[in-house]
Amino acid sequence: MIVVDGGSRDATAQRAHQAGARVLISAPGRARQLAAGAEAAGDADALLFLHADSRLPRGWAGRVASALADPGVAGGAFAFRFAQRSALLRFVELGVRLRLAVAQLPYGDQALFVRREVLRALGGVPQAPIMEDLDLVRGMRGHGRLALLPEPVTTSARRYQARGVLRTMLRNWLALVAWRLGLDRARIAAWYAR
Repeated sequence: MIVVDGGSRDATAQRAHQAGARVLISAPGRARQLAAGAEAAGDADALLFLHADSRLPRGWAGRVASALADPGVAGGAFAFRFAQRSALLRFVELGVRLRLAVAQLPYGDQALFVRREVLRALGGVPQAPIMEDLDLVRGMRGHGRLALLPEPVTTSARRYQARGVLRTMLRNWLALVAWRLGLDRARIAAWYAR
């Protein structure tokens, strides 16, 4: 397990180290942090990227191994569920299920996993100020199928609750449209951060 801390101001790095993880310190930025972790993983056959506020389901390792036993699978992701429960959060979860069913486009908070050989072929984790996860998924699709596992990764809803659930959902949809249209990523990131 490798934890890449991008400048947290709490005891994340210390707690991860105490739990037995290898801890790396990186400049902030999810794409940089993912790339640092991938590089530190050496020759691992596959990598799984997990956000700090997300928890994997029981039996996750066996599910990933089973998915990757199919040589036509380039990588994949899990389903999505919030740790907190409310009608609005269930509405967001429904939107995620629809996005997966229609577009087969998981986000990074769904514990993306990828074969090492596919990541190498892509030149590593795509470096972008925002939506590097979608770039990674698009790249994986060029090298095989995505395995969308039914078990959910459980993620904290604190980001949604802090900014407002509907407002955050709308921002995510608009950012997705901007990404699909190929708009400048730095501009999307600046807008999204406001």
